[in-house]
Amino acid sequence: MKAICVDDERLLMEDTLEMCRGIDGISEAHGFTKAEAALAFARENRVDIALLDIDMPGMNGLELAAELKAIRPDTEIIFLTGYSEFAVDAFRLHASGYLLKPVSEEALAGEVAYALSGRRNRLSGHIVVRTFGNFDVFVEGRPVAFKAAKCRELLAYLVDKRGTAVTRAELSAALWEDRLYDRSQQKQIDVYIRRLRDTLREYGIEEIFENEKGQLRVRPERFICDVYLFFEGNADAVNAYNGQYMETYSWASMTESAMYWRRR
Repeated sequence: MKAICVDDERLLMEDTLEMCRGIDGISEAHGFTKAEAALAFARENRVDIALLDIDMPGMNGLELAAELKAIRPDTEIIFLTGYSEFAVDAFRLHASGYLLKPVSEEALAGEVAYALSGRRNRLSGHIVVRTFGNFDVFVEGRPVAFKAAKCRELLAYLVDKRGTAVTRAELSAALWEDRLYDRSQQKQIDVYIRRLRDTLREYGIEEIFENEKGQLRVRPERFICDVYLFFEGNADAVNAYNGQYMETYSWASMTESAMYWRRR
């Protein structure tokens, strides 16, 4: 697991960073004294757990936590602060832990273990599909690199359908909207389908995709997906949802609306 430690007091940040490097479950740790620098790092790198001071100049720890959750809703947040009055606001952000300074190595290790155990319980599995925020697929924690943006979107659309079979004509209407569904368009869709299957085969997960008798679907029983858990009422998934669902795809708005009303 990859961790970040953010505290505007360098010595405290370095102390936390040193403790992290001795904690089971954390394989990599990076320290920052500015929230903006930590956020820039998180945009380019996966962050599994964030240890954040709250009272910082500029962007404080609560604001940083919200931004981190927007990038990757499954990031575990542990606040390290000298002020107990922030606790209510911290847990509104679904923080995994809240420790008052000075923090001992034993206490920090306990909070990290608790946070990571919860993470494994709700997102354990060979194949994990995440839809909160952006769309991503992970195989044993490794992100799948798609050969083209439309291949990614094609799979995302099928995930959104939750196992319901769709035709190529429906795919064309959703993913290309106003483009005429003619012979040329059918051939182009077939190219993307083949490239998607090649990618899934490359990662050894071709079993999640089915293409029979001109209809395509995913097999939900073959992978773990945050939105499926959400509609099942899974508390962790409901808490992880931050109001953003497959942000880059306009056709996802119907499901996003359903999630909004279900959560109210």
